[in-house]
Amino acid sequence: MKDFVLSQVKTVNGEEIDIVIEAGEVTQVTKAGYGQGKLVLDYSGVYVSSGWIDLHVHAFPEFNPYGDEIDEIGVSQGVTTIVDAGSCGADRISDLVASRKTAKTNVYAFLNISRIGLKRVDELSKLEWIDKEKVVQAVNDYKEVIVGLKARISKSVVSESGIEPLRIARTLSSETSLPLMVHIGSGPPTIDEVISLLEKGDIITHYLNGKQNNLFDAREEPLQVFKEAIERGVHLDVGHGTASFSFKVAEAAKRHHIGLNTISTDIYRGNRLNGPVYSLANVLTKFLSLGYSLEEVITAVTTNAANWLKKPELGRIKVGDVANLTLFTVRNEPITLTDSEGEKRVADRRIETIGVVANGEFIEC
Repeated sequence: MKDFVLSQVKTVNGEEIDIVIEAGEVTQVTKAGYGQGKLVLDYSGVYVSSGWIDLHVHAFPEFNPYGDEIDEIGVSQGVTTIVDAGSCGADRISDLVASRKTAKTNVYAFLNISRIGLKRVDELSKLEWIDKEKVVQAVNDYKEVIVGLKARISKSVVSESGIEPLRIARTLSSETSLPLMVHIGSGPPTIDEVISLLEKGDIITHYLNGKQNNLFDAREEPLQVFKEAIERGVHLDVGHGTASFSFKVAEAAKRHHIGLNTISTDIYRGNRLNGPVYSLANVLTKFLSLGYSLEEVITAVTTNAANWLKKPELGRIKVGDVANLTLFTVRNEPITLTDSEGEKRVADRRIETIGVVANGEFIEC
């Protein structure tokens, strides 16, 4: 379906509208009930937003444990655009790029600075796996896909290499004019060493993790190095994952009015099927339960993510744009939510996806 009307949908601020789509483009946004076309799809009471963007996923199914099928974590879950967060380095990025051709979901990628990517989970433990020339060549070859460089800077990944991979990543960032996405986790390196190397436009992913080496002190106050990073424009990304989201840390961040920049899943097959992630809708429900408004939560996966990507058309509903939309409901029924620490919370509302329009094509979830 490329020609249809989404009728009686409502935006997150409660405005009821019709969206007319012809040949895959938004041709009219009008008052509810006024959209005209051969096929009118009545979605009374259903929310619409620009298509959800998940800024941190793992969509290269060959790699275990961190891999999954693109459309399983994309359009099937109400997500029109995913950004693979460094599954592939220079050795395999061409294969990830090729897989975009058969996917309905929009796919972008961070290039892992290690040429082997997540073929191993200690990909930065040997500095010889960081091939600078191959990084630069891959960035030049796949400019339309690669949006940044990825460095996972935690003890299990870097081993004895310490902070050096991040120093190299910083140099590569300058050479390629691409920002860094930096995974933070257990130390060493210390969190101070890591954060002090990040610049405006770089991303800290897993910023709400509950590990000992996190961004808050024992009194749940944000570290000075964290506050300074925010002041200089470092971007904060949730990257929930199996081990990187804590309700308690998220509550501390909210108390201190930190974020929200982008909410992402760090989803792959294991945590999609077995939790605690399950889906982007499930992660968004957690932020709704923390007291954020629906508008704040949805903005984090639409406008904010699109602006970071420098692709504003992905974060708006505008006549003339290719249609990328997400349809969802907020149901008033209990749901048990689990963070990465195993802590459970019962919420009284849940976000559920109904369908997407991905590059102009309507797809039910």
